[in-house]
Amino acid sequence: MNQENISNQHSPWNKGRLIGQKSPLKLKEIWAIRIRLQMAKNTRELALFNLAIDSKLRGCDLVKLKVSDVAQGGRVSSRAIIMQQKTHRPVQFEITEQTRESLANWISQAQLKSDEHLFPSRIHASPHLSTRQYARIVEHWVTSIGLDPAACGTHSMRRTKATLIYRRTKNLRAVQLLLGHTKLESTVRYLGIEGDDALEISEQTEI
Repeated sequence: MNQENISNQHSPWNKGRLIGQKSPLKLKEIWAIRIRLQMAKNTRELALFNLAIDSKLRGCDLVKLKVSDVAQGGRVSSRAIIMQQKTHRPVQFEITEQTRESLANWISQAQLKSDEHLFPSRIHASPHLSTRQYARIVEHWVTSIGLDPAACGTHSMRRTKATLIYRRTKNLRAVQLLLGHTKLESTVRYLGIEGDDALEISEQTEI
């Protein structure tokens, strides 16, 4: 066996791939996707996109939401609370006005009932959108505005608003609660806070 074959056999699995945390979206990227969906009159995906950003939920929790989780008596709520699949702990999130409007439009258009899933699957065997289907939709969103799908994915949706909130407030505890993390260290790692950033926060805290 020659050296080239040996080298090929032992090539690392991640050679040529981007690994690690997915990048959060920037404000201009959020609006680029949102406007494309609005122009395409894609009511379902606009509601999904807006709620993904607002809720900061993992994909597995987002796709399983029911109408009753976000709306009561035919009216979309300004806040919601769900039990996380991964941690089995409740997490609360806000639903902004534009997200409420897009959700109301989708619920009305799809004629969804309170006990039905918010994003039903178009495959009869599944009651709701699968995480794989959601990942494909997100991939389409990011590629439509020229982003690399290897760098942005479903976790980008979860990280986006949390990152923006942290950058504006530097309030780690608030972001921890919004993400439903049990440990502050998890939030620090999740946001990718660098040493200088952490020191800056520490310097602003007087004892």
